Amino acid sequence: MENVIIATIKSWNIKNAEYLKQKLRNNYKIFIITSRDELDYKKIRAIKPKYVFFPHWSWIIPEEIYSNFECVVFHMTDLPYGRGGSPLQNLIIRNKTKTKISAIRVEQSIDAGKVYLKREFYIGLGSAEEIFIKASEVIFFEMIPYILENQPDPVEQQGEAVLFPRRKPEQSDILKAEISDLNDMYNFIRMLDGEGYPNAFFKLGKLKFLFSEVHLKQNKLVGRFEVVRDE
Repeated sequence: MENVIIATIKSWNIKNAEYLKQKLRNNYKIFIITSRDELDYKKIRAIKPKYVFFPHWSWIIPEEIYSNFECVVFHMTDLPYGRGGSPLQNLIIRNKTKTKISAIRVEQSIDAGKVYLKREFYIGLGSAEEIFIKASEVIFFEMIPYILENQPDPVEQQGEAVLFPRRKPEQSDILKAEISDLNDMYNFIRMLDGEGYPNAFFKLGKLKFLFSEVHLKQNKLVGRFEVVRDE
């Protein structure tokens, strides 16, 4: 029986990792890592994993880990298009409705590793969180099982690299965004509506208005807003 590590965060990813652990228990022993401190070289070496999967990880992966183990990261663009940070937000703000989830080998250069496989993915509707949950299902129930079963040899990325800048919290200010119609507003609010992301907002005096759960219905937007004191 081969050992496999899944290093991930976000509640939906952890839930799917636990499910996959049980589903594949007869063929693989899966270890789940959910914090930065757990990603320790000595611990990884003791496990001797066939693969270390990173479905969603917010920290730099140490070189001694990706140099000694087969580490696979998942990125929500058709690489090499969209290397860099905040891929979903950068896609939506560019009015993209379709993308691919790329499974790549972790290397020193960010998002530049060889590609194991890609899967088509739709991002034209839904909040960031809803999209991430659907992406998680593709990753855990299609892509990871495929890699485990077929052990594909990764191939070099093809095409011209396009870099995405990581978004900053202050870029969630609606009044500073390029918005010209309802669809722009819908995309701006929904792309920031997810666990751990700064919601779309604007400030009025000492108050801050936060927007979420937006839906485009006929010729209007319907959603949720909160008003808090601007600290």
